[in-house]
Amino acid sequence: MITAFITIRFLDILDIILVSFLLYQFYNLIKGTTAINIFIGIFSLYLLWLIVRALNMQLLSGILGQVIGVGVIALIVVFQQEIRRFLLIIGSKYFTNKKFSIEKLFSIGEEVEEFNYPAIVSASINMSSQKTGALIVITRQSDLFSYLKTGDTINSDVSGRLLESIFFKNSPLHDGAVIIRKNKIAAARCVLPTTDRIDLPPQYGMRHRAALGITEKTDAFVVLVSEETGAISIANHGELESNIGPNRLQQILEEEFSKKPI
Repeated sequence: MITAFITIRFLDILDIILVSFLLYQFYNLIKGTTAINIFIGIFSLYLLWLIVRALNMQLLSGILGQVIGVGVIALIVVFQQEIRRFLLIIGSKYFTNKKFSIEKLFSIGEEVEEFNYPAIVSASINMSSQKTGALIVITRQSDLFSYLKTGDTINSDVSGRLLESIFFKNSPLHDGAVIIRKNKIAAARCVLPTTDRIDLPPQYGMRHRAALGITEKTDAFVVLVSEETGAISIANHGELESNIGPNRLQQILEEEFSKKPI
């Protein structure tokens, strides 16, 4: 009778899958940034500590052990932005229920106004044909209040003509981003954070970097039009999809915001 030295349970397989999933998500967050080099350095240090322990080198092992001991705190400090992005993705992409929410619980009986995403599609198409640069931020759970304060308050209904007027080249409000909140154009000329990624193509300008930056730090959704090429792009969860056509833009906005309060 042959007995196996290693027994594999279902929970062991599940454990491996979950760890693999977390590592994959973490890699997606730090790839293309300077954080990947820091991660490689920390991982190399950890491997050196394991080798030193195996060779029973007491002095060096003790020194490296002290460094590893405070490694969790160091990781939180070094990877602060990446951890923030990871938690935002987990909270908004995987665990946010699309049908039930606290806001809907307290708004029972109230009529929910449908988000006017066709106005954004229409304005984006017109601005794309005229090569008018635009940066339109649509809020989700995060209200972006700190970024709203950097711009000029508008608080108007979402309108394609108004969006085109704001981003018209001679308009005093065209420089910066428009933030749409609760189905209203809340503010214009807003200042957004830019991404720290270093792997972006050279043709991506400040609008693209700002679009990625705000979606890395919040759960916002961004539509942008390039002033140089007129190409329409969208940014979501720190990822950029560029050169999309009108039909694709309408499909994405419909999937994200149709019959959902903004």
